Parts: sequence; C-alpha cells; structure tokens
Amino acid sequence: MTLSGANAASPTQPIAPGAIPPVWAPAVSAPVPRGLCTDCGISRTQAPKRCGRACQFIDPDYDRLETEVHGRPRDPARPDELHFGPFRRMLRARLNPALPGAQWTGIATGIAEKLLATGAVQAVLTMAPDPDDHWKPVPVLVTQPAGMAQVRGMRMGYAPLLALLEPALAQGYKRLAIIGIPCQVYALRALERELGLERLYVIGTPCSDNTTTANFHQFLARLSPAPETITYLEFRADYHVELRFTDGSSRRIPFLQLPLSELPADFFPLTCRTCVDYTNVLADITVGYMAGQGEQWLIIRNQRGEDLAALLGDALHLSPLGDAGKRAGPVKGFLANTARAAGGLPLRRMPGLLRPLVGWLMPRIGPRGLEFARARVEMKAVETILHLRRAAPARMKSMIPAHVWRLVAPYGLTPKYGEQPADKDRL
Repeated sequence: MTLSGANAASPTQPIAPGAIPPVWAPAVSAPVPRGLCTDCGISRTQAPKRCGRACQFIDPDYDRLETEVHGRPRDPARPDELHFGPFRRMLRARLNPALPGAQWTGIATGIAEKLLATGAVQAVLTMAPDPDDHWKPVPVLVTQPAGMAQVRGMRMGYAPLLALLEPALAQGYKRLAIIGIPCQVYALRALERELGLERLYVIGTPCSDNTTTANFHQFLARLSPAPETITYLEFRADYHVELRFTDGSSRRIPFLQLPLSELPADFFPLTCRTCVDYTNVLADITVGYMAGQGEQWLIIRNQRGEDLAALLGDALHLSPLGDAGKRAGPVKGFLANTARAAGGLPLRRMPGLLRPLVGWLMPRIGPRGLEFARARVEMKAVETILHLRRAAPARMKSMIPAHVWRLVAPYGLTPKYGEQPADKDRL
C-alpha cells in the first residue's frame, strides 16, 4: 500500500539514506491474538511477549508511570487531578489561523510539524487516512514537516501504531514524537526506558468507545441516507454531533437523537468500555475537546508539554476554561442505564416527544466546560466497573486503579470482596 508518495518496506530492511518519503507506511507483521486487545502494535513487533508488561488491560500501574513521566503521581487533594491526572495547566485553546483539514484547528499536528521543522525530532508516529477509506487509520512515520498536512482529521478504528517503533529505530531515528490515544501511550511509556531513545515527545488525544472502521460505517449509515457523503464527524461539548458533507453543508444532531440504542451489543468492544484512561494521563500534553466549549482543551502535564505548546507561539490563542452546571444527575442516569445494559436488559429510551426539549435544555443547564469533562470521566469509571463485573470479574483486581473507585464512590459504587489488589492474597 502507498500513501501519497509514501512507500511500504519491511520493518527490518533499512531504506537508503535520503530515500525516506515525507509520509512512510512501513509494512507490519500480523498481530498475536490476545484477549482484551486494542492492537496498539506491540504484539506485532519482534518481541510480542512484551504485551504482558506493557498493556493497560493486564496489570496497569498508573502511579509508577505517572511518577516516571511527570515526576509525581496524581494528587487527589489537588483540584481535578483525580479526574484528569497530573497537570500543570488546563486551558481553552485554538490556533488562529486554523490549519486546513484539521479536525478542530490543528493544534496536535501543528505541534508535530514544528518539532520536525526545528529538528527536535526526526520522525512523528501518527495515523493517516487509508487511500481507499478516509475513515480508516493507517499508522505512518512522518519525516518532513509538510507531511503533517496528510494526517489531519479524525480516523475511527484500530491501528497498530507502536509497530512502527521498530522501523523507526532501524532507520536510526532516536528523536521521536508520537500522536497517540491512551492505550498506545500507556504501552509506549511502559517500554520507553528500553527503547534507547534520545528524546521522546508524546502528544496525546483523549479516546473513548473506539470501534472497528466497519462498525463505524454502520453508525454513519444510521445518521444519513448517503453516508458516503459524510466527510467530518465530531462529538462536541455542546451535546451535539456535527456532520459535514461533500457538498459543503453541515448538520448538528443532539446527543439524545443519536441512534445509539439501535447499535448491536458488541459495537463497542469490552476494552473500550472498560478503559480507565479517557484523558491520556501519560502524555506530555493532551489535546482534546471535552472542556473546550467549542474550542480545544489543553492539558499541559509537564515541562515537555509546556515546551510543545510554546512551539506554536502567538498563533496559539489561550483562555480560561469554563465550569458550569451539575454533573451528579446525568452521571446517576448514566449509571442506571449502564447497569441495565450490563445486565442484558434493554436501555430505557426517552420518550420521543421529550427529546427535543431535553436536547435544547442540556447545553444551557447541563454540565459545561470542566464539569462536562468531569461528568464524562465519571461515566467512564462507572462503565468500567459495571461491565467488568458482568464480563470479566476476575480481572477487576488488576485492571481497576484505586483512583477509579474514588471517582464512583459518590454514586454508591464500592468494591466487593476480591475486586481490589489488596484482596489478592486473601482469595
């Protein structure tokens, strides 16, 4: 497969000096079959057994890795670190002018472009669109600043990004950046010390409820009679999904009008329904939307994150985050619905006549800004516990960090015997 001038090559076969294209999609091996896997790429490397100590779905150790990456673990006494992980600053942000083709304004790819232009890194590991399906992600190495224009926008599906570590190292690249989702970033950080890198910058994006590209096409078909004309989809913090089409038109759909209850039970895999790292806590900087209220939400986590934001200079417009509404009611409602779904019962649907009214009210009286982000993180914590209890109860004591139990405690969810690490020796 080629990508706009990119070429494929064996991970162990170096390319002649000077022949690396701007966007390079190396060939990767087939994955080693595993349960609870999002195919971060480690199982496709020459040492697939590293999954046992690198995977966030086996025995995660966030306290240790947060300390290694940020100098300390999250501090529950510091406002919002229990929810979002260690950070220095959180801000609302946008690039002006926005970069063409960006999902929002291009902050993540803009930072990576600057890293390449200044020589701070030799390559960026990220995702490009498949030539035959622009929604399908293809892992690529970008080696020149102009190549970042080819990787902007959202992809949906699984892609073995970390399988490209070996091709990058085979080319002698020791200064790397990565734009990755939480499961990829966790594995990268778990193995970082043994990679022999001179420098590593991690630009993280939040992630939740990923699915296969084929499943995503089914979802698009429920949103439009002509899904092939949809060029853009974004879940927004104003309780709407925005669609854009090939003819230049756009459409906004309230969350409550989405056909989520029509999706098959396995549409979202158990991994994504039990992920405890929505906000990508091991990144140097997290670039998301949840608290942005129409703009992007930056979580600058350490000095490298500060340096990355500074690369954009005056083009990066920053302002304080908003914080309004109350999350308790929506989270309780989500808990009730999730408990029914985890028990195999049908979801309770809101009467059709009420949906337009509630859809109009939520952006005005529901949680907004940081409170919206807190609500979403607590919902993910609820979802993790309830679905693991149903589908993989033996995994709970190793997969659920202590901070997740603290997030759900206000809603009456507490650990049962055998669901915490301290119970391991007593079982």
